[in-house]
Amino acid sequence: MPNPIKVLVYPAKDLDETKKYFSTFLGTEPYVDGAWYVGYKVGDLEIGLDPNSETAIAYTDVDDIEASLETMKSAGAKVVQEPKDVANGLLVAKVEQDGNVLGFRQQPKK
Repeated sequence: MPNPIKVLVYPAKDLDETKKYFSTFLGTEPYVDGAWYVGYKVGDLEIGLDPNSETAIAYTDVDDIEASLETMKSAGAKVVQEPKDVANGLLVAKVEQDGNVLGFRQQPKK
């Protein structure tokens, strides 16, 4: 079964200007509006703005983030961010191959 993209995160060096741009483009206001992250819900997709990011990143949800990293490493990817808890058990990690960065999210265990 394919891993659908759940989140697209864009760099936002000027968060206020980028938020204005995306709010206009998407026709909605963010549901999360912080200094560290701005997030929009667009159907089943989340569009995020990150003032600390250097590149756009597509994230997919996985059940086992460690196994997903191992699978990607066997396909030639380099892990550029080990699993990190970013919000009450929500883990994220990133891999890179040929300059392309992809992300994984593992939802908190219940």
